[in-house]
Amino acid sequence: MAFTDPGRTHLAVLGSPIAHSLSPTLHAAAYDALDLPFTYGRHEVASGGLAAFVAGLGPEWRGLSLTMPLKREVLPLLDRTTPLVDELGVANTVAFRHEGSTIVRAGANTDVQGLVRPVEALGHLPGEATILGGGATAASALTAAVRLGASLVRVFVRDTAKTHPLVDLAVRLGVTLEVHPLTDLTGTHHGFVLSTLPGGAADALDVRPSGPDAVLFDVAYEPWPTAVASRWTEAGGLVLNGLDMLTEQAIGQIRFFLTGDEDELLPDEAGVRRAMRTAVDLPAVISG
Repeated sequence: MAFTDPGRTHLAVLGSPIAHSLSPTLHAAAYDALDLPFTYGRHEVASGGLAAFVAGLGPEWRGLSLTMPLKREVLPLLDRTTPLVDELGVANTVAFRHEGSTIVRAGANTDVQGLVRPVEALGHLPGEATILGGGATAASALTAAVRLGASLVRVFVRDTAKTHPLVDLAVRLGVTLEVHPLTDLTGTHHGFVLSTLPGGAADALDVRPSGPDAVLFDVAYEPWPTAVASRWTEAGGLVLNGLDMLTEQAIGQIRFFLTGDEDELLPDEAGVRRAMRTAVDLPAVISG
C-alpha cells in the first residue's frame, strides 16, 4: 500500500520492563499482511530516559509505541496531540512526520479503542464498571467504560489519595465515580471489571463475577492466564485477554503511523486483524 514519508520505516515499543512485550510480533504480522517495509523493535527505556532516547533518533524513524512508565512522560515532547490525549493526559503513540521543512512529533492514545472494541465484540454494554488500579491505563479504562455506556464506575486502588486525576476526569466525562481501597474488594461481585494492574499484581485479589455474562477484562497478558482471570473463569464469568487490548490498540497505532488518523481503516483491516491475532495465538475472532 502507498504511504507518506517512505524513508521513515523504523518503529519500536519503549518502556520498562519491555522484554515480555508482544508488540513487535503483532506489528510485524500487520506490516507483513500490508506488504510494508517497516521494522519494529523494542527498547528498554526507564522513567526519565525518554527525552534522551527521542533526541537520539535519526530520520529513518517513523514512530514509537509507549507503555509504562512513559505514557505521561512523553507529553512535553509532543508538538501535536489528539483531543483524546488532551482529555486524558496520556499518550501511547508518537508519529514523526514532515510538515514543510519541520519534523513534527504527533501523539495519540489508542488504548481506549483497544479496550472498547473487544467488549463491543462480545456484545457486552455495561451500565456499571469496576476498575482495578489508578495508573495511566486507568484513565483510558474510565473513558472506555463511559463509551461503553457505564454511568457508574467504581475504582479500587492502593492509595485513594492519588486518584485526583481520575476524579477530575470523571467530572469532565459526566460519570459518577466511586473511589475505594483495594482492601474493600474482597468477596465482592461485579458485572464488568477492567483490571489495569500489571501482570501478577491482581493475583491475590478476590473479585467475583455477578453472573454468567459478567466480563473481566484483564490488560495483563504475561504470564497468562493470571490467577484472577483463572478464578473468574472457574466462577463462570467471561474473560478478555490483555492481548485482545494489545491487538486493537496496535491497529489504532498502525493507522496513526500510516495516515495520522487513528480512525481511518486499514486496507483489508479484517484480514490484518486475523493475521495479528493468529501471530500471538489468539482465536481469529474475539470471544470470552
